[in-house]
Amino acid sequence: MSNAAKVKEMYEAFGKGEIQTIIDQLADEVAWEAWSDNSSQRAGVPWFEPKSGKDGVAEFFAMVGSWEISEFEVLAILEGGNQVGVEVVIDAQPPEGGRFRDEELHLWTFDEEGKVTRMRHYTDTAKHIEAASVEGG
Repeated sequence: MSNAAKVKEMYEAFGKGEIQTIIDQLADEVAWEAWSDNSSQRAGVPWFEPKSGKDGVAEFFAMVGSWEISEFEVLAILEGGNQVGVEVVIDAQPPEGGRFRDEELHLWTFDEEGKVTRMRHYTDTAKHIEAASVEGG
């Protein structure tokens, strides 16, 4: 199965709330939101806090699972080498924050065994900082 097909299955699982299906595709030491400089992280947006390992990613999905998501649509999936890029639209409201609508790119990196080793959300950081009700970074 191609990496793009795996990513497509993971988004389908997300839509059904089947988070374990996603966790099963991750390398044991997966790096989630690993950045050297990200303004959302500097500002304290909780859902962009770096996570590592499957337990860390499960914490991310537990947080996102508390959101009211009124729209989530995969627009395109692009594959090149060991990476898959996904264009999505999301309209969501975290429980203690403000609503946001964003067009995002998600970048998935795979190892030679076909497991996800890194995932990053490329977003409109200002929208997420405002939705998280935190100060700019």
